[in-house]
Amino acid sequence: MNLKDSKKENFRFLHVSTDEVYGDLAGNENYFREDTPYNTSSPYSSFKASSDYIVRAWHRTNKLTIPITNDSNNYGPFQFPEKLIPHIILNAISGKSIPLYGDGEQIRDWLFDNDHVRALITVAFHGRVGETYNIGVNNEIKNIEVVMQICSILGRLVPNKLNGLNSFSKLITYVQDRPGHDVRYAIDASKIKKHLGWEPKENFKTGIKKIVEWYLDNSEWCQNIHDGSYKLDRLGVKLK
Repeated sequence: MNLKDSKKENFRFLHVSTDEVYGDLAGNENYFREDTPYNTSSPYSSFKASSDYIVRAWHRTNKLTIPITNDSNNYGPFQFPEKLIPHIILNAISGKSIPLYGDGEQIRDWLFDNDHVRALITVAFHGRVGETYNIGVNNEIKNIEVVMQICSILGRLVPNKLNGLNSFSKLITYVQDRPGHDVRYAIDASKIKKHLGWEPKENFKTGIKKIVEWYLDNSEWCQNIHDGSYKLDRLGVKLK
């Protein structure tokens, strides 16, 4: 660090990580806590874990003033269409198949982006130096249930896009699972709630309706994505 000592006092580095570093949860009762050992399953999550270790090393050896956050799956406006939720919405209203990895039984804890941003601001200004804070909603949902909820909302909002189908769920196609695809993630966010007073404001039922409506109301942005190099493929199984 090349900062002058007078500036170091007020310098804080917020490192944003992911729940994927903890690996795959067995059963339905365990949750990721801040002291859960890392057990990565993929090169991506391993890179994320290594960045956590590097930041902690900077804290120990160079007194870098850091808190770290590990968050659950995010969703919100402007999310790149390769991600599950926008991918479902855009494929469905385009009459394309909705690809679902494996058996669709993978479980995630979905965090609305505005709630995540509020949590990050809270940790950045009030989190203790050197501490880790898990950010989640305790809102576990299977991927197949996410797809079915979106299909149901679309059926109510844009029935004219069904093109003869009785449900958008008829477009679901099960595809080969991603390599190293973890089955369950679940966050214990009691630390950030207890010590910093953060609480999520959005549950999945209300949040997912807002996001479906956002994509329907922002067709121009979606069209700009379609006109580019991305063609609504899932990228998880492709190696280039």
